[in-house]
Amino acid sequence: MSEPTVTRYHPVAVALHWLLGLALIGNFALGLYMADLPFSPARLQYYSWHKWAGVLVLTFSLVRLLTRLMARPPALPVAVEATMPAWQRLAHHATHAGLYALFFAVPLLGWAYSSAAGFPLVLFGVLPLPDFVPVSEGLADVLKPLHKFSALAMAALVLLHVAGALKHHFVDRDGLLRRMALAGR
Repeated sequence: MSEPTVTRYHPVAVALHWLLGLALIGNFALGLYMADLPFSPARLQYYSWHKWAGVLVLTFSLVRLLTRLMARPPALPVAVEATMPAWQRLAHHATHAGLYALFFAVPLLGWAYSSAAGFPLVLFGVLPLPDFVPVSEGLADVLKPLHKFSALAMAALVLLHVAGALKHHFVDRDGLLRRMALAGR
């Protein structure tokens, strides 16, 4: 059986993919850890780090979207497309669309929640960012669970994305995963 031809993503897209993936996993883990901690200076520091990472996620997402618009992603290889059932193609596109939407929604909801709760976002402790919404306890009560549930939805889509990539690599052995590898051939 011949080795399938792999059309790679642009190197900037590859780097942003992995940077964003690490930032999302790290920030999700930090969010889970800090949420139930008792009030303390450490908890306040973790919240600051979480917000800073959220701004980085938002920045990486914007750059990634612009990169994707300027350097279109490679089409699925014909052999992969031909053997992929319609429901898998739909899942592939829906997962990517959902991830892109949540790359922006999750940090923006977090920023809005922080603003509504009266906790300004001061990037790296030195650059105050504008409040996204006015201080409002009622609005904060609405935004907090939206931020949490959208983060959980993004985590679920990330897991689905990883499962799909691993299926292509270990089950289908179609070389699809190499398109996003850090080092290419």
